[in-house]
Amino acid sequence: MYQPVYVSIPYTVLTNFAAMKLYNSFNFVQQLDTNDPLRSYRDRFHHPKLNGQTARYFCGNSLGLQPKSVKDAIAQELDDWAEHAVEGHFKAKNPWFNYQDAFAEPIGRIVGALPKEVTVMNALTVNLHLLMVSFYRPQSKRFKIVCEAKAFPSDQYAIESQVCHHGFYPKDAIIEVTPRPGEHLIREEDILRAIAEHGESVALVLFGGVNYYTGQAFDMRAITEAGHAVGAKVGFDLAHAFGNIPLELHEWDVDFATWCTYKYLNSSPGGMSGIFVHERHCNSPEIVRFAGWWGNDPQTRFLMEPGFVPAEGARGWQLSNVPVLTMAAHMAAVRIHDEVGMERLRAKSLLLTGYLEFLINDVADRSQVEIITPVDPEKRGCQLSLFVKRNAKELHSALLDAGVITDYREPNVIRLAPVPLYNSFEDVWIFSEILRHHLLGKNA
Repeated sequence: MYQPVYVSIPYTVLTNFAAMKLYNSFNFVQQLDTNDPLRSYRDRFHHPKLNGQTARYFCGNSLGLQPKSVKDAIAQELDDWAEHAVEGHFKAKNPWFNYQDAFAEPIGRIVGALPKEVTVMNALTVNLHLLMVSFYRPQSKRFKIVCEAKAFPSDQYAIESQVCHHGFYPKDAIIEVTPRPGEHLIREEDILRAIAEHGESVALVLFGGVNYYTGQAFDMRAITEAGHAVGAKVGFDLAHAFGNIPLELHEWDVDFATWCTYKYLNSSPGGMSGIFVHERHCNSPEIVRFAGWWGNDPQTRFLMEPGFVPAEGARGWQLSNVPVLTMAAHMAAVRIHDEVGMERLRAKSLLLTGYLEFLINDVADRSQVEIITPVDPEKRGCQLSLFVKRNAKELHSALLDAGVITDYREPNVIRLAPVPLYNSFEDVWIFSEILRHHLLGKNA
């Protein structure tokens, strides 16, 4: 069986957990939860029910839980709409005219960006297309896109359709970097090699920050440097990285990025997306973009004159005025996330996910369950993907029957996301006990 390991947490906020020896016991779990400095945040979210009982929820990588503060945040905007109608754009408690501007600093802290480099707008795939309009500018000899194999389908569709829109064939223009035969993860040296080998034919390098299926976090700094070395633009889909792993987009010199907010930011089903555009591009006259009224300079927006003048920074990519009710839910969630901060979230995430890994390895061997997420904590966020060798759907159903919500993906992968804001150490221990009993029953 898997032996207890020592986990060093490189953040001062959890120094009492540094070099901790892990044990598979409920008493140890209770100690971890008692000592967890983020334990009170669990009560600031609504938890779903299964079979009349509060469920153990591990699907925050698909949809985060609802913050209890969301209802009041939306109610405030409904009250202002009722009282002020159109004047709410200027007289609401949170004026709608510049509603998006309140996100600049907290979102900048989440992604490691200057406030002017980020804004909140649209949905993720819409933003991906808008950013590719600006940063995928293929020419006859520089037209290829280097990306990961088995990216989320929306990314695949966006890339294929953009390539076709510019008159190229996907089979010629799209370079997918795949895992090596018999492996689940993409080796980073293979990514860098693919970029270098295609060299001056590469127009764009576009990767996910964290792969949705395996949970592998990519070295975004190294990928950006490699892309720039061959003259390409570099962008990232951060759907599974935003609010999950530390990001330093400005420092890494990333050209652009986009993300959704309904996973680790808990900002409502299909909630707002956001974008990052590096400051060197923000107001460059060479940048081609699709323009809309709300992206125009707010100083001249209501003059209603022809001739688009982009607002400063990433706001110049906005098209339409903001959907205030959805933005209110997002703001309620952002406030919680910003209150905790990425440093404390990451510190708990490392221990919580590491403890889950320890428990799975303690109750199952590789002939039964294989963790296909990277072992190195720096190469993953708070997700473990389990490659279940037999009866994966049956295990998923057994977990639901026992009040544990996980995510099943074909052909036999169960994804678990122990989110540090609202998951407890007891949650992951309960999961491991159900897994152990299920495997014992199959072997009896």
